[in-house]
Amino acid sequence: MSQSSKYISVNDNGWIKWYCNLEDHHFFCEIDEFFIADQFNLYGLKQLFDHFEEALQMILSPNTPTDEDLEDDQFLELYNEASELYGLLHARFIITPQGLTLMKSKYLQGRFGVCPRVLCERQNVLPIGLSHDLRTSRVKIFCPRCQDVYSPKKQMSDVDGSFFGSVFPHIFLSVFSELNPTQPANEYVSKIFGFKVHKKKGSKFQIQQNQTEMYYYAEDHIKRLSQIQGSQQQQSQQQQQQQQQSQKNDEEAEKKQKEALNAIQKLQKQKQKK
Repeated sequence: MSQSSKYISVNDNGWIKWYCNLEDHHFFCEIDEFFIADQFNLYGLKQLFDHFEEALQMILSPNTPTDEDLEDDQFLELYNEASELYGLLHARFIITPQGLTLMKSKYLQGRFGVCPRVLCERQNVLPIGLSHDLRTSRVKIFCPRCQDVYSPKKQMSDVDGSFFGSVFPHIFLSVFSELNPTQPANEYVSKIFGFKVHKKKGSKFQIQQNQTEMYYYAEDHIKRLSQIQGSQQQQSQQQQQQQQQSQKNDEEAEKKQKEALNAIQKLQKQKQKK
């Protein structure tokens, strides 16, 4: 397949519409041009690109590339930067009210696909990235029912995970809480002739999930517990020292009080003798 034949034929409605209609780009929504033109939304991106201004101009261009452009190496180099810049802006746009609404429409239409896990019963999924950094991993899909991450059915070689970010599904389901699955994920139970297999806790998914939880508990939480325990011991020692000091101060005060009383009694006796 030639490079130009990969593209779906569209009218000249600008680079953004053309880009979102490319093959395997159905996860993308069209970013509002006012969002892109706002300098606040571009913060921190300029230093990531060698040709930032040119890439930004390409994104906002009302023209679409021609077949000749797509055969020009210099154009393709700039196109790659424009694609990555658009992707990072996309990750910021889809967590705005306008972007969330556009992604909701795609989610309800099943444009992102369904969960590959059989027991999730074709639950609609959401795109997610495992990192906010470019070129770390490709886009993945997140299932709201089993709460796990999978590779899409069709590999999208030029769609980076950072174009969606790791927080999008969670913000999406928090805003549209009515879209959260009402039923929990079904668990597979191993059985032989109707009897549960001994020491089988359930599906591979459940076992892997428990192992992951135990790993984090063993590595992170035990460290935190030991830190808390050490802090508590230190506080206990400080309290004991404070109590001992307080008791010592009380004893000294009581001793001085007795000495003062004795001195007063002696003076009174001396006055009486006179």
